[in-house]
Amino acid sequence: MEINILHSEKGSLRVELVGEDHTFANALRKQLWNQQGVKLAGYNIEHPLISHPVLVLDVDEKKDPKKVLLKAAEELKNNNLDLIAKLKKI
Repeated sequence: MEINILHSEKGSLRVELVGEDHTFANALRKQLWNQQGVKLAGYNIEHPLISHPVLVLDVDEKKDPKKVLLKAAEELKNNNLDLIAKLKKI
């Protein structure tokens, strides 16, 4: 996956998730809503065959949107590792 920062300023971030689709973008969006200080988390794909998801994140001014995004991605990764470990036990 390649991540292109389209817009970054205090409290706001827009990134393009190159090589991804609704599956990852929706999971990340949902995880972002679990983070403290998130005002807006969503994504858009203009055309499913030729576009990449563009993630939009707005947070409280006391928060760094890049750090919030990184924390959400880490939590999503840990949730998946936990699922894999439980499935291996079955």
